[in-house]
Amino acid sequence: MADPADLPVTGAVDAAERAKVLRTFVRDGRIVSMPARWSRKLVLLDVVAQSFEPGRAYAETEVDTVLRTWYEHDWVSLRRYLVDGGFLDRSDGFYWRIGGTFEI
Repeated sequence: MADPADLPVTGAVDAAERAKVLRTFVRDGRIVSMPARWSRKLVLLDVVAQSFEPGRAYAETEVDTVLRTWYEHDWVSLRRYLVDGGFLDRSDGFYWRIGGTFEI
């Protein structure tokens, strides 16, 4: 897993704010707590979304396995945040990446 601080900067969040969010909420590649502020949550969600390959459909169990490596405490809420935030979409028990930072 790449160091989250090395991933590209997203949207309206500058590099300093992004780094601050990641220092505060991520330790050893795992989310230690979920930010209450949506703008900070979006920074985390963008980093988590990098774990999913664009163009690939994932069964819910596969998504849960990936998300548990990030946030064992409440991966179900993390999955919901990814869908609500426009990073993943779902249908018939499958999920696929639709948003977040993409490498070119």
